[in-house]
Amino acid sequence: MPLTPVPDDSQVEVRPAPEPRRSTSDGSGPVRTRVAPSPTGDPHVGTAYMSLFNLAFTRQQGGQFVLRVEDTDRARFRADSEAQLYDTLDWLGLHWDEGPDIGGPFAPYRQSERLDTYRPYVERLIEDGHAYYCWCSKERLDHMREIQQKTKQPTGYDRLCYGKTREERAALPGFTETPVVRMLIPDDVQLTFDDVIRGKVSAPRPDDQVILKADGFPTYHLAVVVDDHLMRITHVVRGEEWISSTPKHILLYEWLGLEPPKWAHMPLLRNTDKSKISKRKNPAARLTWFREEGYLPEALVNFLALLAYPPQQDEEGNDVEVFTFDEFSKSFDWGKVNPIGPIFDLKKLEWLNGVYIRSLEVGELASRLLPYLEAAGVLSASPSLGELARLKAVTELIQTRMSLLTEAPALVGPFFVSDDQLEVQQDARAQLKDDAGQVLDEAIRALGDLDDHGTGVLGAGSGWTAPAIEDALRTALVEGLGIKPRFAFGPLRTAVSGARISPPLFESMEILGKTSTLNRLRTLRDSL
Repeated sequence: MPLTPVPDDSQVEVRPAPEPRRSTSDGSGPVRTRVAPSPTGDPHVGTAYMSLFNLAFTRQQGGQFVLRVEDTDRARFRADSEAQLYDTLDWLGLHWDEGPDIGGPFAPYRQSERLDTYRPYVERLIEDGHAYYCWCSKERLDHMREIQQKTKQPTGYDRLCYGKTREERAALPGFTETPVVRMLIPDDVQLTFDDVIRGKVSAPRPDDQVILKADGFPTYHLAVVVDDHLMRITHVVRGEEWISSTPKHILLYEWLGLEPPKWAHMPLLRNTDKSKISKRKNPAARLTWFREEGYLPEALVNFLALLAYPPQQDEEGNDVEVFTFDEFSKSFDWGKVNPIGPIFDLKKLEWLNGVYIRSLEVGELASRLLPYLEAAGVLSASPSLGELARLKAVTELIQTRMSLLTEAPALVGPFFVSDDQLEVQQDARAQLKDDAGQVLDEAIRALGDLDDHGTGVLGAGSGWTAPAIEDALRTALVEGLGIKPRFAFGPLRTAVSGARISPPLFESMEILGKTSTLNRLRTLRDSL
């Protein structure tokens, strides 16, 4: 019986499966790893996690890292997901050597473009008695599983179709015209295998897995084995949820006469309640979420490495939690990977992000803030040179006060709004004391005496500087009125920024200039 047709079947030449190839997974050739996500929505953070560990090992070994798109799940396929995948992995600096977008010696790298590749392997499995057609309808399979669950039997296919011709099976209930192809799992299937992370691993017995669907698309289990073989993948690094599938894959390698790769099953990322992190329950499972929330890519890479790997060590043997990808890759060792599912602690990531923000050169940080400031309407898509110069000065003030780039618009905004458009937030106004009017009056008087005219070339040498402003205000308010600095400067902060929390006050006044500073002080005073 011929296989279920695939698109343009009449144009497909069914070639015999290739002869067994000597794998390089024994160390005799270059290391080749891959990540193979499915384009079924926003890329999952687990894709970056797997890519990171694959790439760290591959770069250390001088091998090649492959990006393969496994798009055979057509019911959940989303056209924009593949572009998001490229964009987010590129943003993280996790660059691949071969893939659908850049090509490579084993193209195509999309499974939907390789349908004719899998057909000879399915034919061979059927001819050798390792696979068979199944005509069971979805309704019959659902009913079968329901009975198995109610009677507490092991769930799995009951082999009703095994050994039957189409005509014999059609005479029985629950028949469908378009069959699938299933593996015939032997009674003596090997359920243990070696894992480079976990050592000897035991897996549950599999049932007769579907390897070719009714629509002509292979399932993951067949396609992954064929593609990993043809693309010469030496190490398969994937999540521990695939441990139960590994005996099926080892069987396929054995039946097809292919040498299997080495296996590395990474621990799953988990929520704080230890459940598997998923996009349905946790927004942080979406890889795009981290850029939206203002995380730096290098901080996220560092964080993902720490989730399943110990900190780096300095020369004295002390733990170092902040490290680069290159440092991680240089000392990488599969034996150090912790097989226990790590908790996805966003507080730790936020701390790391703050460390990386503070380590950036001011100009670099300012450039990274631009997309967030544009999105918030603080700056246009084409800021002027004057606006960029002011942004750099403001960035230097706020660099130590941010943990996320998304915090920047609130801190930067007051410097790019006209004085009469500055809004004083209610919580900031509510904390003003009864003496706020007196404080503002005295501050206006003291600052009015400062000369802001430059005496040097191009206006340099102005007396309107942060130290001069601070000295004048401390003299007038702290010493003159006898008010503690915390209470003396609170109304000024509110007037200048409109908020309770703002960048350093005196430096902010210097950047705003004398005219804007006094305008804002007078505006708040008039509103009291």
